[in-house]
Amino acid sequence: MSEQSILVTGATGKSGSRVARQLRARGLPVRAAARSGEHVFDWTDESTWDAALEGARSAYIVQLDGTKLVRPFVERAVRHGVQRIVLASGRGIDDPDYATDSSGVLDGILDSEAAVRESGLEWTISRPGWFAQNFSEGFFGDAIRAGELRLPGGDGAVSFIDAEDIAAVVVAALTEDGHSGQIYELSGPRALTLAEAVATISEAIGGEVRYVPISAEQYVAELVEQGLPPADAEAFAHVIEPLRDGTDEYLSDGVQRALGREPRSFAEFAKATAAAGGWTA
Repeated sequence: MSEQSILVTGATGKSGSRVARQLRARGLPVRAAARSGEHVFDWTDESTWDAALEGARSAYIVQLDGTKLVRPFVERAVRHGVQRIVLASGRGIDDPDYATDSSGVLDGILDSEAAVRESGLEWTISRPGWFAQNFSEGFFGDAIRAGELRLPGGDGAVSFIDAEDIAAVVVAALTEDGHSGQIYELSGPRALTLAEAVATISEAIGGEVRYVPISAEQYVAELVEQGLPPADAEAFAHVIEPLRDGTDEYLSDGVQRALGREPRSFAEFAKATAAAGGWTA
C-alpha cells in the first residue's frame, strides 16, 4: 500500500480507536474520523463525507446502527479513488434465530455487507462476536466496577473476543494483500459463562465481583427504573438473548485465518485491563 491516508471511521470507538493506534504504531498515516476529534465525520451529515475520503486509499467503515448509509458512502468512496475497504459487521447476522431484532439493526447491516461486496473494490468484512471490552468500556463496565453484574444471561456461554484482536485483523486487511473477498468471523479461544467471566475479572483485580442472573422482565423493569425508556430497555434485553441462549457460544477461526495465531484469551484481556487500571472506580 502507498503512503496515502488510511481512513478510520468510528475512531473513538472500541475497535476504531485500536485500529488507528495499531496503524500509527506501524508508522502509517491515519485519518481518524469521528463526530469529535481530529477529523470531524458524522454519518448523518453527508457534508463531512468528502473531506474524510479525499486522498484516502483504504478505509475502515464502522457503520451507524439502524441506517443504510454505508451504500451511498461506499459509492462516494469509489468516486474518490478508495481502493480497499474493511467493514465492521457482526457475528450472527446470517442467523435469523440469533436474536430478536427489535431495534431494526439487521436490515442495515445486511445492506452494508451487500454494498461492500458489490462495490468492485478490494473488500474484507469483519464479523466479531461479543467484545471482551464490554466488561470494561461497554455497558457492563460500571456494574463491574460497582461489584455486581445483574443480567438476564442465565448460564449461557459466550466466546468473547478481545478488541485488540479485532483491530489486528482489521489492520492486516487494510495493509496486507491476501484478505480481499474474505469474511472473518471473530471469537476468542473458548466460551465462558457470565459467571466464569466475572470470576476471571475478580481474580485479575484481586476483589470480588458478583454475577446475579435475573429474568428479562426484571432487567427491563430495573432499566426503566433507572430512567431508560421502555422501548430502549426492551431492546437491551433482546441484545442479551444470545448470551442467555448460547447462540454466541460457538468458536470462529477468523483470527487464526487472518493473523496465523490464536486469539487472546479472556484471562489475558482481564489481566491486561486490570494492570492498566481499567476497572479503577
